[in-house]
Amino acid sequence: MESADHEVLRHAAEWLDTGETVYLVTVARTFGSSPRPPGSMLALRADGTFAGSVSGGCMEYDLARRARENELPESMPSVITYGIDQQEAQRFGLPCGGRLELVIERLAETGSLRDLLTAVDERRHIARSVDFKERSVRLDTVPGGPEFSWDGRVMRREFGPAWRLILTGAGQLSRFTAQMGLALGYDIVVCEPRTEIADQWDVPGTTLDRRMPDDVVLDLVHARCAVLALVHDPKLDDLALIEALQGPAFYVGALGSRLTNDKRRKRLTLFNLTAAQISRLHGPIGLHLGGKSPAEIALATLAGVTAARNGVDQVQATRPEQLPNALAS
Repeated sequence: MESADHEVLRHAAEWLDTGETVYLVTVARTFGSSPRPPGSMLALRADGTFAGSVSGGCMEYDLARRARENELPESMPSVITYGIDQQEAQRFGLPCGGRLELVIERLAETGSLRDLLTAVDERRHIARSVDFKERSVRLDTVPGGPEFSWDGRVMRREFGPAWRLILTGAGQLSRFTAQMGLALGYDIVVCEPRTEIADQWDVPGTTLDRRMPDDVVLDLVHARCAVLALVHDPKLDDLALIEALQGPAFYVGALGSRLTNDKRRKRLTLFNLTAAQISRLHGPIGLHLGGKSPAEIALATLAGVTAARNGVDQVQATRPEQLPNALAS
């Protein structure tokens, strides 16, 4: 499943290759609520065709109109501001007093864009910086840092798998979770030491690791990582959880009913985990959405991960009687 970043970059590169005039529009700063966060991108052709999103729709169509009617700024890169007054804010669906700043660039050649797209294809972490004063674009490999920054002169955006999901088990639920996770821009690592199951894993864009779960977590976990125990087998899940709960992962979750997870928490006390560490466990995993199929459970799981990643305090409301029997036992 293609991520939003990949879709925008791919269209921009393809259009440039066919000789089209192409602009890249990026949300640089928001004031008040906004439908898209800073760093969101839109590829725009001179004829008004676009891919990606910088708002709920109104601004995209206005940008397309500007492109068709040659009303885009002559000097590039440049900043376009929406929502300057109340009338314009209402027109574009912004809250009263809301404002949105967009950086618009005219893409001159495919070289650096292709390099960026290749890095995204290869799941490499890379940053793209646009310097307004020097009118230059630079690509850098980066160990980390803010995903997006804009100081009025330099706009810097990170691409690639800055965020990671470690999944235990290569079963059907992990398959759906991995596919959705790829669309959300995660680096996906599937831990499956059972040969007969590992040999059947075939989700492109993911990494299959055949080591034991505790070794995988110890080696790969970091602060932008979520560890999801999806095997429903204590011999594997508990190994991953013991290490994950002591580490820096921003989310640690385990499949199963409340009763199953209560038993799991009691087992974890036998491994010298503190009460504070055990309290980090999201079990049952994810948010209660009322779904029963593996795809719905994957969606609920990633909804919980997304809430945690965005700092949203969500009450865990999954009830065992509303999970499939095979998953709730």
